[in-house]
Amino acid sequence: MNPYEMIRAHLGQSIPFAAHSGVQIVTVGDGISEAVLPATPETCNHIGTPHAGAVFTLGETASGAALAGALAPVILQSRPVAAEAKITYLALAKGDLTARARTSIPGAQAMATLQSEGRVKFDVIVDITDETGTKVNEMTVAWHVKPAKG
Repeated sequence: MNPYEMIRAHLGQSIPFAAHSGVQIVTVGDGISEAVLPATPETCNHIGTPHAGAVFTLGETASGAALAGALAPVILQSRPVAAEAKITYLALAKGDLTARARTSIPGAQAMATLQSEGRVKFDVIVDITDETGTKVNEMTVAWHVKPAKG
């Protein structure tokens, strides 16, 4: 199993709220990820579209997976914290959602900064599309990462 598959499997089990919400991490790579949220009655609102909280959970989870992929060699020795998040709702979503996340800086740059400065801050940009392929949300999550305390 490669490091990205290990991260995907680990995150899928270690984020209870995302799992409870039905979020599934599909892929993780160097600074990228994809996650899905199947449409279920539990994740929909009163008008039959995905609930804003479920959409936010999907985007934040995808952003964390992209971050973990960027810092794969040191992620288990790191403490990432989401410091800020902004989400824009562009259109009413229909059905299953897919979130595609990418880090604002390359993984190698994030790792070099973490090693040289003892911390790194960067954004993860997330685009969320619905089952029709329509882009329904844009999200940016600002992450702060330090080494884990011993």
